[in-house]
Amino acid sequence: MNRSLFRRLEVHLPVRFWAKPVLGVTLLFWMIPEIYMLSVALRPPDAAFDSQLFTWPITLDNFITVIRDNPLLVFFGNSLFVTSGTVIIVVAFASTFAFAASVLRLRGTTLLFTSLLTTLMVPVASIVLPIAIMLKSFGWINTYQGLIMPYAALGIPYAIVIIKAFMDDSPRELFEAAVIDGCTAWQMFRHVAMPLIKPAVIFVAVWQFIVTWNEFFLALIVMTDNSHKTVTLAPMQYSGMYMANPAALFAILVIIAVPLLILYAFVQKYFIAGLLSGAVKG
Repeated sequence: MNRSLFRRLEVHLPVRFWAKPVLGVTLLFWMIPEIYMLSVALRPPDAAFDSQLFTWPITLDNFITVIRDNPLLVFFGNSLFVTSGTVIIVVAFASTFAFAASVLRLRGTTLLFTSLLTTLMVPVASIVLPIAIMLKSFGWINTYQGLIMPYAALGIPYAIVIIKAFMDDSPRELFEAAVIDGCTAWQMFRHVAMPLIKPAVIFVAVWQFIVTWNEFFLALIVMTDNSHKTVTLAPMQYSGMYMANPAALFAILVIIAVPLLILYAFVQKYFIAGLLSGAVKG
């Protein structure tokens, strides 16, 4: 009966015909800021403040200026190293803790998990200065660990929430069978748990990569040496009280966004699978 009702609704409301145009229009409005950013990046400097969405002629001089004025390869290398190190630490710690709390049920993990949840309620902006003071006392200013460790500490609680939710919904029978077969805890984690939570791990890794790559405030405080600066600090020299070169500013912002677009293009299928799996499991 329910199926026949849905079929009638589909006949009277042809979703396939109006859903795509509606989504297309929504996407167009959503993409206007990105389109405007690219448009300004392709304008001559004297036309940067024009109100039109598109102007003519277009030029690549802003990108040439940005590439000439900045050691972008160094900045990108620093960002990639910091981001990759952060992602590895977050995934490793979050997955092992979720396994210990959900499958092994070790003593104290519930209290520790609850304590970690409270950290998600603290605004990051409110702890940037205390973190910077601690890093200075550690001698970690202008060092890679000065960014990797805080980024990982801030990302682990959220990653644990995501991965533990997947782990809680995993079939208990598989872990019981692994114990009967004589698997150690490490073998159970590697061969049973990790394949089950693969969508969650991919989602957490992509999400943490995006968050770490785009982070600005802590990098601004920690990295003052050009040899250690991340790519998100490069736009600062093109902005200020009088907006010295807005066209070059938007050009560097486009360059910063390109790696994220490439990453998402490659992992889109797995990222969406992680989202959908989380929705079904929740």
